Amino acid sequence: MPTKTLQIQVPTADGKADAFAAFPDSGEQHPGVLMYADGFGIRPVLRDMARELAGHGYYVLVPNLFYRHGPAPVVDLPEHIGDEVRPAIFARLMPLIEAHTAERVLIDAEAYLGFLTDQPEVAAGPVAVTGYCIGGLWAMRTAAAHPGRVAAVAAFHGPVGVDGPDLFAKLTARVHLGHAEGDLTPEALGELNQALDAAGVSHTSEIYPGTVHGFTMADTDTFSACGLQRHWDRLLPLLNGTLGHS
Repeated sequence: MPTKTLQIQVPTADGKADAFAAFPDSGEQHPGVLMYADGFGIRPVLRDMARELAGHGYYVLVPNLFYRHGPAPVVDLPEHIGDEVRPAIFARLMPLIEAHTAERVLIDAEAYLGFLTDQPEVAAGPVAVTGYCIGGLWAMRTAAAHPGRVAAVAAFHGPVGVDGPDLFAKLTARVHLGHAEGDLTPEALGELNQALDAAGVSHTSEIYPGTVHGFTMADTDTFSACGLQRHWDRLLPLLNGTLGHS
């Protein structure tokens, strides 16, 4: 499906967040998806993933989560993020990640969801949120804070257990969690899934075989083509089943 892309500005309580939007170039309305980048932020690979998802019939909004520190890319990034440059990049990124408190996540989530649902290309009804790495945790926080607006949330190689049962108890969205084999032991997965069950969360939560942290990102050494495909194989049915789109 042909897609259209836009560079846009999303008004927030603390300024304007630059963002990337991708959606079908059909003149029709489509379900909305808020996509949270990993810690490296908006870059070509995230734009490609947004366009891929838009091609399946969704309006995808990818905000610059660190807009308070400048437009994306907030930190200069090479075309390929290998092990030799990763420590230096993270040394610059960690203060930004730490400054993005839970309070800021929720302030921004309100703005992003409001902007998304106000777009003329976005169909009425609930939306979905997906996130990668730390963005996965922020996606879960967004879904928990907006149970009436978020019907589905997916997080990939993210530290989603950080907030624990307090967050899970607020979730009404259907959830998919795709964990890296290098991030979570089977025992830890069992404990996480038990906590989700205890909170009554409708979920699938699994370890993707042969993957390490960051496996969805094609511009890194941790990329797994099989892991990325499994991600699409789980994400698209989740969105179809909750947003009523195929």
